[in-house]
Amino acid sequence: MYALFGVLGPLTAHLVLPNTKSPIPPPPRENVQHPPPVTNWRRRRRHGKMLSHARRLQPALRRLLRATAAPSLSHLPSTYHSQIPKAFPLLRRHLSSSPPPPPTASPPPAVVSSTLPAVTANANCPGCGIAMQSADPALPGFFNLPSPKSPDYRARLAPVTDDDTGISASLKTGHLREGPDNSREVDAAAPLSTEATEPEKKSKVLVCARCHSLRHYGHVKRADAEALLPDFDFVAAVGPRLASPSGARSLVLLLADASDFDGSFPRAVARLVAVASEAHHADWRRGAPSNLPRAVLVVTKLDLLPTPALSPDDVHAWAQSRARAGAGADLQLAGVHLVSAARGWGVRDLLHHVRELAGARGKVWAVGARNVGKSTLLNAIARCSGAEGGQQGTLTEAPVPGTTLGVIRVDGVLGAQAKLFDTPGLLHGHQLTSRLTLEEQKLVQVRKEMRPRTYRLKAGQSIHMGGLARLDIEDLTVGSIYVTVWASPLLPLHMGKTENAASMMKDHFGLQLQPPIGEKRVSELGKWVRKLFKVSGDNWDKNTMDIAISGLGWYGISLKGEAVLGLWTYDGVDVVPRSSLVHERASIFEEAGFSVSKIVSQADSMTNKLKGNKKTNKKKDSKASSSPSAAPEPSEPAAVIDA
Repeated sequence: MYALFGVLGPLTAHLVLPNTKSPIPPPPRENVQHPPPVTNWRRRRRHGKMLSHARRLQPALRRLLRATAAPSLSHLPSTYHSQIPKAFPLLRRHLSSSPPPPPTASPPPAVVSSTLPAVTANANCPGCGIAMQSADPALPGFFNLPSPKSPDYRARLAPVTDDDTGISASLKTGHLREGPDNSREVDAAAPLSTEATEPEKKSKVLVCARCHSLRHYGHVKRADAEALLPDFDFVAAVGPRLASPSGARSLVLLLADASDFDGSFPRAVARLVAVASEAHHADWRRGAPSNLPRAVLVVTKLDLLPTPALSPDDVHAWAQSRARAGAGADLQLAGVHLVSAARGWGVRDLLHHVRELAGARGKVWAVGARNVGKSTLLNAIARCSGAEGGQQGTLTEAPVPGTTLGVIRVDGVLGAQAKLFDTPGLLHGHQLTSRLTLEEQKLVQVRKEMRPRTYRLKAGQSIHMGGLARLDIEDLTVGSIYVTVWASPLLPLHMGKTENAASMMKDHFGLQLQPPIGEKRVSELGKWVRKLFKVSGDNWDKNTMDIAISGLGWYGISLKGEAVLGLWTYDGVDVVPRSSLVHERASIFEEAGFSVSKIVSQADSMTNKLKGNKKTNKKKDSKASSSPSAAPEPSEPAAVIDA
């Protein structure tokens, strides 16, 4: 303010503010002599600074003139206005214009409501099904209520008139004037504001902090709390309902991953359904009330297989035979569906079939191993039925195994009074992924279409799949054999001699061959055991049989003769020989040694750095031991003798 009066002092010396008795001085005469022009460069620089400072003070001058409410001075002669310097156009316009209207009263400040009527918290998380709590952030199910907001935080600002030349200054000071011609704009903007507030009136469903982190960031926020998550036993929780002869009709969707069918297929649940159906079948034939549970096999993630080389009928028959091999020949399937929730393949046909089998009051249970894609499939079914986006919300989808933690009821999908339930993933101890960390699982999980990697081997050679499995060619009746690896493209491979397998495990497991990540993790996975297989084939160009490792992938074998194969993996992991799923092999064979992988290159660079550091340390030690300064000098005794 002092700077303002310092700059405006010479200008406002002849003005009279209201409530003063001094008259306004007469206008200057025409013969007044003006001072000579400024020629000194310092004066010109000072004069320029004053002008720029006065321009910056125009908003402050506007507030000062409004506060004083000076009367109109338009009756003064024009020579009086011409005396005002050009650096003050705002003062010129103010003196020549009519007095501004009195300031209107400012609206009262908005009141922030502490209550949140539009936010509701269910007893269980709608994303994963776990019981929600807000007491301890370290325990599962923790959630936070959103912070309160002002009711008019989405209100639109009043429009600004066109004749307001100081828009930027007005926005900074907060003084906005509303013109008379803006009623139409305000009325047009009113429906927009009401429409913007309508979604806010809808109820919002909260999810736990774990689901929020998985949905937005793709990982678990608190990894230490994963050990506290409850385990789910479908046989103990839902088994009595299936075994009961009374109750609503039951339908079980048996989900299996196409890239790991034998490891992800729920064998125990399939056996339970087969036993319950056999027990109630006699009552059903007599016409007595009986709950005859039915099972539908759903093969998920079909887009991960090389679909151009597959026939749907062949995959259909192959999946049905593998399901009966895992659960028993007495398993009666009501249908087999090949679906891909990511691309929408077969989802609508599955929905129609499930509605037909469930009836008006049936109960449908989606069962499968962890990370098999249950929640993703149910969300795709909800999109087909048009039930997505209701109060229940969508289920949490994430590549992390064990996303769903409790039984979740999905409403509005089947229609009438039928109910659809999403269940937590079953923990299969025979799957190799159940022993890996989250970082190691990222290297094993298949997320894109699988590509074949084919090797031509002879007796006495081996193939490593990371540090998790090894296939040895122990005996052959023919000269060579073709082995195709079907696994994640991130998994490094190695082909070499079997006699060097012990040194490979000692020097490269956990480094070039990952997972496991780190040499310490090799001993934590368990004991390294061997399983023997005798195979035979009659075709060189097609895979005749597979050797599948649960949770990892499989080896495709093609030969024309007989062979003895030894497969090494960790104790407790299921290794299943089966008929071939994909018959094709790669047209270009892989070379011996390590496969081209980012993991192998990083491990090689790290190993080279360690070797280089060891060499430099050895050179420094040898130089220090051979330097003459370390040995005693013979000149000192000689000097003593001379004395």
